[in-house]
Amino acid sequence: MLLTTLTLLTLAAPPDGKELLAKYDAFMSPPNFKATALMTAHRDDGTTRSYKMTIVKAGADRNRIWFHEPAAVRGQEILRNGDNSWVYMPNLKRAMRLASRDSFQGGDFNNADVLRTNYVHDYEVTVGEDPAKLDTWVLELKAKTAEAAYERIKLWVGRSPAGMPVRGEYYTASGKMLRSAAFSDVKDFGNGWTRPAKVSMRNELATQRHSDMVFESADPTVVTPDNRFTMSDLGR
Repeated sequence: MLLTTLTLLTLAAPPDGKELLAKYDAFMSPPNFKATALMTAHRDDGTTRSYKMTIVKAGADRNRIWFHEPAAVRGQEILRNGDNSWVYMPNLKRAMRLASRDSFQGGDFNNADVLRTNYVHDYEVTVGEDPAKLDTWVLELKAKTAEAAYERIKLWVGRSPAGMPVRGEYYTASGKMLRSAAFSDVKDFGNGWTRPAKVSMRNELATQRHSDMVFESADPTVVTPDNRFTMSDLGR
């Protein structure tokens, strides 16, 4: 039976790459949601630091994050609206611009990893196979916008359900791997949203470093008002 299943998987025709990538996007970030998440950054010296946050999203290009822990970042907020992102610093009572490829709170995700899961918009895609992982498709992504998180990405996504994230590798244009990700603990959050609850991002340039992002709760039925994605609302 196992041999037959593997044979059928091998013979299956590759799906349309754009459609498969759209399914990946839908698993990772539906059009609207509200979630609580915990990011734990594991540093070179063996120490860790955890960040508790609330994340909301509206449409393809608006996100907002409120940080609750640790005390040093409590009150900080991040806003993304279109191609622009800002971090609000409560001690300064002002917002500063953020770059997409800068580190997210000093961890191993970059800002675009968290704020910009719209790979269909940002990348050209081709589909292939991995002989060692016959239950997945391999997506080769090449950036088509300067706001993309990376120049090139290689994604392993499930064949059933199609598009479910399994592994990611993230590269420079020259082919140097910057980071790798493992997607695990697939969880049904209700209301039609299933996704990996945990993403572990490993820094391939400083291999003692990695960061884990865990979604603790999530609701794709929450629609956040437009005014929450404006600069004038930061700090309120």
